Amino acid sequence: MKRFYLLRGEDVTGVSGTGVVAEGVEFTDGVVVIRWMSAMPTTVIHNSMESVIKIHSHDGKTQIVWKDE
Repeated sequence: MKRFYLLRGEDVTGVSGTGVVAEGVEFTDGVVVIRWMSAMPTTVIHNSMESVIKIHSHDGKTQIVWKDE
């Protein structure tokens, strides 16, 4: 498994803020779990990193930064 965090430069929705907004892990089977670091933290499971990118990248305003490279 590989750890990562989401680094957001601009908060287009006004919900999660900027900077490091979530921590996550991608398991060897491709499943991704994200833990949002907000005033009301949530944990979300995605079937793939492709799903995470489509939903959360906001056209490059949020970057995935790998911790385990």
